[in-house]
Amino acid sequence: MRMYDVIAKKRNGETLNEEEIRFMIDGYVKGEIPDYQMSAMLMAIYLNGMSDKETAVLTNQVAHSGDMVDLSPIQGIKVDKHSTGGVGDKTTLVVAPIVAACGVKVAKMSGRGLGHTGGTVDKMESIPGMRTTLTEEEFFQVVNATGLSVIGQSGNLAPADKKLYALRDVTATVESIPLIAASIMSKKLAAGSDCILLDVKTGSGAFMKTLEDSITLAEKMVAIGEHAGKKTMALITNMDIPLGSLIGNSLEVIEAAETLKGKGPEDLTEVCLQLASGMLYLAGKGSLDVCRGLAEKTIADGSALERLVAMVEAQGGDSSVIKNTSLFEKAPFKREVIAPKSGYITHMDTERCGIASSMLGAGRVTKESEIDYTAGIALLKKVGQSVVEGEVMAVLYTSREELFTASLEEFLSAVTIGDDKPVAEPLIYARITKSGVERLV
Repeated sequence: MRMYDVIAKKRNGETLNEEEIRFMIDGYVKGEIPDYQMSAMLMAIYLNGMSDKETAVLTNQVAHSGDMVDLSPIQGIKVDKHSTGGVGDKTTLVVAPIVAACGVKVAKMSGRGLGHTGGTVDKMESIPGMRTTLTEEEFFQVVNATGLSVIGQSGNLAPADKKLYALRDVTATVESIPLIAASIMSKKLAAGSDCILLDVKTGSGAFMKTLEDSITLAEKMVAIGEHAGKKTMALITNMDIPLGSLIGNSLEVIEAAETLKGKGPEDLTEVCLQLASGMLYLAGKGSLDVCRGLAEKTIADGSALERLVAMVEAQGGDSSVIKNTSLFEKAPFKREVIAPKSGYITHMDTERCGIASSMLGAGRVTKESEIDYTAGIALLKKVGQSVVEGEVMAVLYTSREELFTASLEEFLSAVTIGDDKPVAEPLIYARITKSGVERLV
């Protein structure tokens, strides 16, 4: 078999078989297929797409290119959640404790932030002493003891995806839905959970800017999960507005902890309850309505907060900052953002809000950049709320005062103030299962 012939077949819009896809991935990982040939294949896939079966086979081959995590030492059903990334998206730190408090295990590997989106591992490392790198044995012990553990991605997980993503990034093929689906789901399959809940963001702060593209991606990923024998569901959630009121690492942990105490913002609380309900439903805890009731109860009785505290302590973290969030280290400098005119906030470019937070030190410009855990933005006003000229709309926080000027300019450029109050946007647009798409609005 020659890579030339496989490229030509996909270039001509034909369907690749399992043998051809296996040959392609194995050869690329081993270095037998050069970057220039794989670049041609990626562009052929970008232009001609892939069938659901092709995408499932590709995902499976990428997943099996490295370690496949065996979670059998963890008792009971294991359920995982994946978010396609957003701004203010601290849902894992709320949802995982809720699900664990309901008796379902969450053994989760999460990533770091890059660009305008934050990473769960960075947020967790803002907790003093918190360890996000555990041995496999420690990981299993923490999950069995506390019901959950969230760690950084470790080991040789889906090495083919790392190589393919680096190539996609420089060949203008990142936006291919089959390639995005295979990239995300290969890591989820390799991580070993029984059930997968996908939080697919849509809007200005999301990777998928339109609802239809988000639904298409979700359908692909659900099909892949089900094809691999995993119970899989996706929710399409709104990322046209930052989620919650706080953006930045320790700020988001504070907001997550307060949400588990029943004091969180309405949008964050609702999205987390929807996600938790979906995870519990996949794990067989009852209907979605029953699972919603179970999730709400864990916040009301404090059991979800107890799970978060237990995980933090088991991973070496100082849980006092979770119990009393005022103990978190504060940024030495803050700057108020003043409304330039009166009216209603009609739009917030969520990606630019995330960039503004990163410019304060909350995110990375490169993988080697150091994170300022105290940096970020507190939103005092969001879309749909009225502002008066001279009123404080937000507060910027950083450890480096010289970063305010550029970040402030970026943030102000993200906010549109108009005369008319905008129509409220929904938080959840659709639910996708193997049975199809259920539009919720």
